[in-house]
Amino acid sequence: MKIKIALTTIVAGFCLFCSFVLFQDKPTFYLVGDSTVKNGQDDGQRKGPQGQWGWGHYIHEYFDSTKINVENDALGGTSSRTFYNNPKLWPKVIAKIKAGDYLIIQFGTNDASPINDSTRARGTIRNNSDSVVHITNMLTHQPEDVHSYGWYVRQFVNEAKAKGATAIVCPPVPRNSWKDGKINRNADTWGLWASQAAAQAGAYFIDLNKIICDQYDQEGEEHVKATYYGADATHTIEAGAKASSACVIRGIKAIPDLKLNDYLLNK
Repeated sequence: MKIKIALTTIVAGFCLFCSFVLFQDKPTFYLVGDSTVKNGQDDGQRKGPQGQWGWGHYIHEYFDSTKINVENDALGGTSSRTFYNNPKLWPKVIAKIKAGDYLIIQFGTNDASPINDSTRARGTIRNNSDSVVHITNMLTHQPEDVHSYGWYVRQFVNEAKAKGATAIVCPPVPRNSWKDGKINRNADTWGLWASQAAAQAGAYFIDLNKIICDQYDQEGEEHVKATYYGADATHTIEAGAKASSACVIRGIKAIPDLKLNDYLLNK
């Protein structure tokens, strides 16, 4: 009788252990950024493949969903500053992040906007310094300290790392803007500041702008414009978003010690 009870206890304990292993929390790969990562419509119901699509919509297709969750928390119209300061955006994301998670950060497209105006007031100082501009925000009518683009990127990284997550920084993707048959790049502006901020805060850096631009230059201006963009020079259509998503994965694979590679379907 005692042996039977002991065996039952062992079996029950083993089952409990297996349940814990099977159902314990998976890591999550979080995405934060602007509309080039997740457009406000981002459902394809109204405009389909010719609508505006962000690359973050397709990134989950490359990952093993039994091992990792992918959550796209980007929002169109935001800059690094407005995403960080909005209580409905970054504070909600960082509250969910836990040890073992991953975070990719891509801002800059809207950071070039005015620092202070009555419509969006979303611009940042265009560098990676610790400079501060003190304003009375014309939109909120409240005092605000506005920092550099790099400073906000560093805050995302530092706060994610403090939670035990791995952070990855990307510069903004290119616009459909060309000169002499070559796509315009941001290596000496947003790309530079993003790489500086990543290095300073101890994050991984994927030069997404360069990866996409290299592909665009190889494919040619005519093909890129006809295949990846509609009338909008900033936002890609579905084909462009898928192409950019593949470029993100290429960047991830190019960093051998980035453990996020372990969750890819095709390593």
